[in-house]
Amino acid sequence: MSDELADRVSGIGALVEPARRALYLYVASQPDAVSRERAATGVGVPLHSAKFHLDRLVEEGLLEVEFRRLSGKTGPGAGRPSKLYRRSARVVSVSLPERRYDLAGDVLASAIDRAIRDRVPVEEAVREAATAQGRQLAAAFVAEGQKAEPPAEASRPAGGGSGLARTAQVLARHGYEPHTAEDEVCLANCPFDRLATEHTELVCGMNLALIDGVIDGLGVPAVCAELAPEPGLCCVKVTIRETAP
Repeated sequence: MSDELADRVSGIGALVEPARRALYLYVASQPDAVSRERAATGVGVPLHSAKFHLDRLVEEGLLEVEFRRLSGKTGPGAGRPSKLYRRSARVVSVSLPERRYDLAGDVLASAIDRAIRDRVPVEEAVREAATAQGRQLAAAFVAEGQKAEPPAEASRPAGGGSGLARTAQVLARHGYEPHTAEDEVCLANCPFDRLATEHTELVCGMNLALIDGVIDGLGVPAVCAELAPEPGLCCVKVTIRETAP
């Protein structure tokens, strides 16, 4: 499970407790930030319980905190500011297996803009946008310093096995569920499954271009992606080139 998905699952899990879920829904429904006293009264729970659950929701990133004097007074004698809660801007959703329709939406929106602006074929625009997106995913991976490789990969040729492992790490972060065996990576999940079922040629081409972009962004020319559809797997397989370009 990717770190991002684990964070989303944790956020959803925080809402399983009935009192905590009720407090979240109450705060989210208010037009302005509310105090813990008001939230406790609003859902009918003890104040100490409301404080615990509200602060847990803040830890999970589902609520935000601000401090403000509710009386509107300022200066000496105005009293201490109250701790207030409001819904955060974080969007939390979970699907298992992991789906990344937001990622597909970014690629397709960029492609449509390019196709309209420059009057290029949609398929070409999608491939270019997907490749650019793949390079961005690789750049984010490198920038975050996530370059650790499994010990089994360390003895493989530079840019070959190590590049394969790094490519798998990037794809794992975005829902592909890579499984490495010998000198290839099979992708056990398609993050765009429903779209691929309904628009197979377009989405599989987008998938291939995105993964090509990841490989290019990582700078591992000994690694390549190819269309190799198999039942139950993503349509793309990542392998070591027989002959480096």
